[in-house]
Amino acid sequence: MRDPKHTVEVSREPAYLTVRLGQLVLKHGERILGSIPCEDVGVVVVDNPGATYSHAALATLARSEAVLVICGQDHLPAALLLPLADHSQVTWRIAEQVAVSRPRRKRLWKQVVQAKIRAQAANIPTDWPAHAKLLDLARMVRSGDPSNLEAQAARIYWENWFPETGFRRNPDLGGLNAMLNYGYAVVRAAVARAVVAAGLLPALGLFHSNRANAFCLADDLMEPLRPLVDDRARDLFRQGYEDLSQEAKARLLEILSEPVRFARRRGPLMVSLHRMVASLVRCYQGEDRRLEIPRACV
Repeated sequence: MRDPKHTVEVSREPAYLTVRLGQLVLKHGERILGSIPCEDVGVVVVDNPGATYSHAALATLARSEAVLVICGQDHLPAALLLPLADHSQVTWRIAEQVAVSRPRRKRLWKQVVQAKIRAQAANIPTDWPAHAKLLDLARMVRSGDPSNLEAQAARIYWENWFPETGFRRNPDLGGLNAMLNYGYAVVRAAVARAVVAAGLLPALGLFHSNRANAFCLADDLMEPLRPLVDDRARDLFRQGYEDLSQEAKARLLEILSEPVRFARRRGPLMVSLHRMVASLVRCYQGEDRRLEIPRACV
């Protein structure tokens, strides 16, 4: 599977997004800031209140299966524009998704939680007691995670993730917390794009269920990917990026194009997301029992 999609960020200047000869063109007045073939765009992140769009740009991005992420005043993603599924078997896919039994969803959620906890353990030094505790918890997860070991693991993880700074995870705070929020939101948008491209309903999740959330399945599937963002944000903080600056956002966006391990392959996260969703479809159809999930290269 080939997905040469790129991430485009619009934040430095109040650009006008339009289309010309199949190219997404960013302009400021009469000056062209840049251009890229629409078919090569996977995600467009707009974080400038002065940005404007032509209808043709939005329609062409949707037709090219790109997702548009619009950031609010806090510089965090506030809305997504996703293409309608154009999958040739979309009706069958949705029917299969709706028909998935609760026991199968619970078994898949177990795999998601286990993968998340193992990924968290990978972010902790191997000689720390917390590393072994997390791996033990991952082995103890049962179908549906009735004991909520995911939450128990989270407490251990965040206490040991960046202890030298006294960090505490609080989504309402700025600084490193804001960097995490931004990275999570970008990965969530990319996962939602892969879900829609596969002909699935993003609102129908494995575990997450909220009438106000149109992306429950994306939230489920991104859980094991959060530690990828955590690792990048921590590295950036150590390099001197202490808040959600322009440069920090650009570095966080690089996560989508960087290699991860998927099954026996290595490739960009953006590509692996589509492979993960394809694996989920096979699980829905009863062809596979194991959900393949991207993980960090080591």
